[in-house]
Amino acid sequence: MTIQLRVQPRARRTALERTAEGALKAAVTPAPEDGKANDAVVALLAQAWRLPKSTFEIVRGGTAREKTLMVAGDPALLADRIAEWMRKNG
Repeated sequence: MTIQLRVQPRARRTALERTAEGALKAAVTPAPEDGKANDAVVALLAQAWRLPKSTFEIVRGGTAREKTLMVAGDPALLADRIAEWMRKNG
């Protein structure tokens, strides 16, 4: 499964939210240096969706704000976890 999201590095707080258009936005506090912001995005998604960090891989946008991540695992389980998060977080 692939996920597209916009990343805001150097944010005041770490948060995963949906924009008004329905897109995902990850705000992380680390600066985009040495992959620190990317690591924080993976950790944030893993915590929010209760998945291991090892299931996430950034496949496009490693140095850009717009990223595409591949999430490994059973698509039905992944869809359930993401849908559960969306229900809880509007």
